[in-house]
Amino acid sequence: MRIAHSRHRSRDSDLPGIVGVARVDARTKNLTKRLGAGEVAVIDHRDLDRVGAEALAARRPAAVVNAAPSTSGRYPNLGPGILLEAGIPLLDDCGAGVMAVPDGSTVQLEGGSLYRDGVLVARGTLQTAETVAASLEAARAGLSEQLEAFATNTMEYLRRERDLLLDGVGVPDIRTDLAGRHVLLVVRGYHYREDLRTLRSYIREFRPVMIGVDGGADALLQEGYLPDLIVGDMDSVSDRALSCGAELVVHAYRDGRAPGLERLERLGLPTVVFPAAGTSEDVAMLLADDSGASLIVAVGTHATLVEFLDKGRSGMASTFLTRLRVGGKLVDAKGVSRLYRNRISTLQILLLVLAGTVALLAALWSTAAGQVFFIYVQDRWADFTFWLERLTS
Repeated sequence: MRIAHSRHRSRDSDLPGIVGVARVDARTKNLTKRLGAGEVAVIDHRDLDRVGAEALAARRPAAVVNAAPSTSGRYPNLGPGILLEAGIPLLDDCGAGVMAVPDGSTVQLEGGSLYRDGVLVARGTLQTAETVAASLEAARAGLSEQLEAFATNTMEYLRRERDLLLDGVGVPDIRTDLAGRHVLLVVRGYHYREDLRTLRSYIREFRPVMIGVDGGADALLQEGYLPDLIVGDMDSVSDRALSCGAELVVHAYRDGRAPGLERLERLGLPTVVFPAAGTSEDVAMLLADDSGASLIVAVGTHATLVEFLDKGRSGMASTFLTRLRVGGKLVDAKGVSRLYRNRISTLQILLLVLAGTVALLAALWSTAAGQVFFIYVQDRWADFTFWLERLTS
């Protein structure tokens, strides 16, 4: 336990280190909705993943204080490194008691200690590039155990959901027509903004059906697109997105419980319930596949081993098997922005336009008609300058 309440910091040096308003929430994705620039994020996020770290960094907090170890050694997660690269201090592994810091109170981070009203409330490890690198190296050594657990969990999931995965049993009927059409499936995950912008030409040409997975619906709206379907447990999607006219499919637990259903009923929105044991991302893929989509272009989804591990052991198997189930229909847009990044600079374009203009003028001058044109332009310019001289005299 790293919590202490009896020790006071010295009063001789007022407010050293980092001072800010504390925003406290055990769920990182809920905290980022109300975290302001310059505030101190207090989270309880074991193995801080890339999506969580990027969401925190985008809010530009003064510091992040984590009650849990940001890298436990389970796998080489990328979150701590992302925060440090963004210049955000990370006080790590402070213990569960730090979550008792009142939300909205002013806290002070000094070295590896956190104070409130001059009272020491938590001690942790102030991460550096060296400590993060050492943690990642140690975590890589434990990957074999995670792979064994992944194989075991995959078989368990396959036994539970074989009817759904193999025969589509339990997939609900929806009114949105996907038969024979392309589907753009958006998850607010890795590089989703870059991928959406890169796919603008594809979207204009093929007019795919837009499916937003929870917060992915807001991502579509932010880029100027209107989702046709919203799939998920509805905990991280805005009321604006829910009310945009899209068909709503609530991801429920296998036993039929759907915590997000109550919210939609309060809003008076019609819904379809899809009970399944996988993640909302997996449910959306299965729904598109079973509804006859000819191609599924996935934005922000999980594709690599580290990304599967980021989801936690419970989500790894469902995503792996769902991708096998969808097969050749699935195209990941994750790398498109890297492959097709614009390599022509603005200066190069301006130089090209200038060279073309010079060549055009030279071609005109070489002809009789062109010379007459230049004489005419010269006369008109002389008239214009003479008029300006009279106007100012």
